[in-house]
Amino acid sequence: MGRARPTGGGAVDPEALWLRPGGSRLGRPPTHTRTEITAAAIAVADAEGLPAVTIRRVATDIGAGAMSLYSYVPDKETLLELMIDQASGEDELPPASGDCHVDLRQLAQTQRAIMRRHPWLPSALAFRQTLGPNTLAAMEYALTALADTDLDSQSKLEVVALLTGFVANYVAQEVAQERDGRQPQESVAAQVRYLHTVVRGGDYPRLAEVLSSSSGRAPSSFDRLLDQLIDGLVPERTTSRSSMEVDRTRSAE
Repeated sequence: MGRARPTGGGAVDPEALWLRPGGSRLGRPPTHTRTEITAAAIAVADAEGLPAVTIRRVATDIGAGAMSLYSYVPDKETLLELMIDQASGEDELPPASGDCHVDLRQLAQTQRAIMRRHPWLPSALAFRQTLGPNTLAAMEYALTALADTDLDSQSKLEVVALLTGFVANYVAQEVAQERDGRQPQESVAAQVRYLHTVVRGGDYPRLAEVLSSSSGRAPSSFDRLLDQLIDGLVPERTTSRSSMEVDRTRSAE
């Protein structure tokens, strides 16, 4: 009872995991805490990658028996959910500024810093929708930023998902390049050289036009791509009426 066992397709029951985290433990007081166990699992993933994280390995690292850990964390999928949420809450977000674009940018930059610190996070997030207190706090922060826009509720949730997905994909690419010993600039330069070569035959005139017009420009950075994404997802025309009223009031003063 009270255990957060997978429901279907490997998903963990969020009610059992987050609303009844203590389960129905009887007998002696617990020797360990979920926070301690999760921190040990995160340390293993940081050092050796996600495949190295097992209940047995984490139990060994904290000096416990594998069977005893199952009373805290019934399976690896539950442990991964705990890891994602605990890591997601490491950096406190600043108070909302009231500027939608500024706040969404701050959230994305914070997510990137956390994912860079924990390179396993992007892959762990790929097939999971973690609903722990820290991930919900990040969602609340984003929805607060979007509260006064003209976007409907579904669109706001989609913006949050697309923003997090962009950050995860960007960091995953960064990590892969670094593990291969490549610098991002080197990879981009090699791709550009290749594309300039293949467009000479005339088969890709539109691509040749784009390459020609972008020649000499610096590769897109995280911040530049992030700004373009936010501008596209939340264009200026969706700015809240309250924000425009504030601007008009200031102009009249």
